[in-house]
Amino acid sequence: MLPILVLVALAAAQLLAAGVARELAGHAAQAGAMALLQGGEAGRAARDAVPGWARDRMTVSVRGRRVEVVLRAPAPVRAVGDGLAARAVATAGAPS
Repeated sequence: MLPILVLVALAAAQLLAAGVARELAGHAAQAGAMALLQGGEAGRAARDAVPGWARDRMTVSVRGRRVEVVLRAPAPVRAVGDGLAARAVATAGAPS
């Protein structure tokens, strides 16, 4: 019974980590879009918006007024983290 409980606890922890990654990706994308509106560098603003451990797991793409952030969730197995990667997109206002 103990191995099953450990497996359930690990799965729950992994789902919580994926949720944190989703929230952080959203905040980073919004920070990048706000930086674009203010004439700043979106990629740097997005990276500055997350804690240090997340920066190495993050990819930021800027295309025009659109900022996309992909953040791999922390996981003991890289493939699991890649599979639970969070993607967030923010746009810096309406196109002119």
